[in-house]
Amino acid sequence: MSRAQTALMLAFLTALAATLGALFIGEVLGRMPCILCWYQRIAMFPLVVVLGVAALRDDMSARLTTAPLALVGLAVAVWHSGLYAGLIPKAIAPCTKDGPSCTDAAAQAVLGLPLPYLSLAAFAIILACLTQMKGNRA
Repeated sequence: MSRAQTALMLAFLTALAATLGALFIGEVLGRMPCILCWYQRIAMFPLVVVLGVAALRDDMSARLTTAPLALVGLAVAVWHSGLYAGLIPKAIAPCTKDGPSCTDAAAQAVLGLPLPYLSLAAFAIILACLTQMKGNRA
């Protein structure tokens, strides 16, 4: 496997893990995502399909179609993480006391890591992998 193929596979596996994790948290554990989490899911879920097909076809040009999704997801994840960390001095408006909350650390953490940070890491890994994908346009 070349470096570009390895990067493509890592990007796909990262997107797949993030998607399966989000589905597990929502569907199995029954935790409702907040609005910002929904936006991040909207950016992440298509990445699994596009990167998966690209990995099967060995299509390095997939970076051109996946980068915009990953950048939008990263931007929302940065904003969400900043709100969660308190770096952005505003309450997380989409997270209400009656609905899903990102401020409840116990409800929105996996292995002690807050979901906004995990999403940020996933999008950052995918983008880092996309920068390594150079080569053929199939």
